[in-house]
Amino acid sequence: MLATHTIDTEDLFTISAGGFSATADAFARDDRTDGLWFVSMVGSQTALKAIWASLLKQPPDVAHIIKGADGMALSGGYQRCVIPYETIGTWTTKIARLPSTGGWHALVYTKTAEFGYEKDSFLLLAQSQEEAPALHHRFLDKRSPLPLHGSWAGWLWARGIEEEEIVPLQSVGISAYRCSPKAQKLREDLSAAVASGRLTLPREETAAAGGATP
Repeated sequence: MLATHTIDTEDLFTISAGGFSATADAFARDDRTDGLWFVSMVGSQTALKAIWASLLKQPPDVAHIIKGADGMALSGGYQRCVIPYETIGTWTTKIARLPSTGGWHALVYTKTAEFGYEKDSFLLLAQSQEEAPALHHRFLDKRSPLPLHGSWAGWLWARGIEEEEIVPLQSVGISAYRCSPKAQKLREDLSAAVASGRLTLPREETAAAGGATP
């Protein structure tokens, strides 16, 4: 789930904070609040640790994401990024050496992106927009008191977007969404969709298939 796309050099960004900078090959940012929800960055081990320490400071150092790889000509404007307050204490950092270059790679994400994290709201990190509805269904089904049939994934996704329970994030190298389901409203909408025939209950599908068998 947390793997990122392969992207061209011209699509790389630079993340800077605390006087250090590194190349960001993937990130998810809320352009309404400047909240940084996920970042994959490459650079020296010292720079990666210093950038993240700067972001987690209270108050945090000023941090920016700029279009263009670190050490190359930057071509985009400065976009500020901050760690959302509600995610403090939920972050995981995985740092590994890159044998081919001698540099280091850091994958940094909030645990709200993990399937098993015990919280109703979640961060959805999908390989592509096409994969997002099925992944959203999987996360939502685990957190819902109601069983949600797999065939409902498309309807649940469209409903979530319409109700703004799914908010797309500015993202590079990955498709990212903040998801804040409202249990009571979901229950009401499900009941209405089943009653109107827009959604079919699994037992009704089974019965129909059984009746069609000679």
